[in-house]
Amino acid sequence: MAAIAPGSVRIGCRVIRDADEAHLLPEEARSIPARQQAMRRASGAARWIAHGLLAELGINDVAILRAPSGAPVWPDGMTGSLAHDDEMAVAAVAPVDRIASLGIDVEPAQPLPDDILALVAIPADRTDAVDRQLAGRILFSAKEAVYKAVYPLDREVLGYEDITVDLDAGHATTKTGRRVSLAYCTGPRVVVLAFVERGAG
Repeated sequence: MAAIAPGSVRIGCRVIRDADEAHLLPEEARSIPARQQAMRRASGAARWIAHGLLAELGINDVAILRAPSGAPVWPDGMTGSLAHDDEMAVAAVAPVDRIASLGIDVEPAQPLPDDILALVAIPADRTDAVDRQLAGRILFSAKEAVYKAVYPLDREVLGYEDITVDLDAGHATTKTGRRVSLAYCTGPRVVVLAFVERGAG
């Protein structure tokens, strides 16, 4: 998975384990309203990864709070993203002087149900170069990741129809004209990284 990230981005993953909610720092735990154990466990796993990635960059013991919007709040000078499915958590971080914003998403490596694909795909999307069975899932994950990457920059709510993905070329464009780079892998999970390089888009 690390191979999909550009050099300035740190990325990591972890199987969600029992008691991962214990990895939440006290301030983080208070900022996460979810009472469901599974959600708090997944949040703890994702933040555990992010804490490790930040430590590699010399940033230690910083709480990654949850903003009212649901987005994580990163330390000054950093951008990042968290995600999880039922079994796996992922995180990515980067210095904002290199990467303006990041989004990451993780999904099971399984075909996307047709009813969801009908909501996600638009005629302008391009997925020809992707494994046909997983094309819909990668497309869905890409649009989720793109939204996470662009919302902090544009503060505009986007629907799936507002994001055009070209997996063949490795980028996406929003209805506001924001251009986002994409990278992905498909084993053992579908993981898509969306990033806006400093000075782009």
